[in-house]
Amino acid sequence: MFDPVQLRTFLVVAQTLSFTQAAQRLGVQQSTVSQQVRRLEEAAGARLFARDTHGVELTEDGEAMLGFAGTILEANERAAGFFAGTRLRGRVRFGVSEDFVLTRLPEILAGFRREHPEVDLELTVELSGTLHRMLDAGRLDLCLAKRDGPDGPGRLVWRDKLVWIGGERLRLDPRRPVPLIVFPPPGITRARAFEVLERHGRTWRVVCTSGSLSGLVAAAHAGLGVMAHTQGLVPQGLARLPARSGLPELGAVDFVLLHGRRRSTAQQAADALADAILAGGDRLHRPLP
Repeated sequence: MFDPVQLRTFLVVAQTLSFTQAAQRLGVQQSTVSQQVRRLEEAAGARLFARDTHGVELTEDGEAMLGFAGTILEANERAAGFFAGTRLRGRVRFGVSEDFVLTRLPEILAGFRREHPEVDLELTVELSGTLHRMLDAGRLDLCLAKRDGPDGPGRLVWRDKLVWIGGERLRLDPRRPVPLIVFPPPGITRARAFEVLERHGRTWRVVCTSGSLSGLVAAAHAGLGVMAHTQGLVPQGLARLPARSGLPELGAVDFVLLHGRRRSTAQQAADALADAILAGGDRLHRPLP
């Protein structure tokens, strides 16, 4: 039998690929995280992480444990909710970044709805910058979005790199401005692309602007230009541009959960939704086939 606390710790380490970041998120010492993972590995009789000077990676057994851990924790939560005799109610206004349109986030939301059928979930899909503004204005209870820099507010769900992507046959002419496919303002990825290109002295021109990720992907498939996009969420049929393309590195990007200021039964439901997203975080960076 696997300990739920150890399973939750394992999932956070798997999401962040960092024992240090996992400890910060869980509010415990790094030694506690290491101890819980070690005990889980002893219970499983298998090594779940490979650690070296370059970082942390899941082993093959660790990848298998991801699915089992989520299923076990979900079953525990269902049982606890049933026997506690309490049911969440209220309306949760949840905002999510366009980046997750083509991921398995809908599966997590569907699971939440099954567990809490008396919670009304109101979903808003927008640019991260817009979601931050809506949250500040009190129009959202919870949002999952990018943050501008590693020191910004929010509970870290996932850290990744921004990379340049485009159609598989796209070739850039270094003598001409970089053709950009971008979200409109206040897109955080848009601002990062502009800032990095200007800092490296590269000229650019916008060839397509769309508030829809599907629209940007269509433009990239057509070979109109390049997009700055999260490495772990590259849409099918597009590819990361090789280093020989000459485009500068875009740096890291954080996806975080941010809570609104309302404290009510609705906020309790928002807290439960946040827990569900964190528990299923490994599925967020798995694009749909």
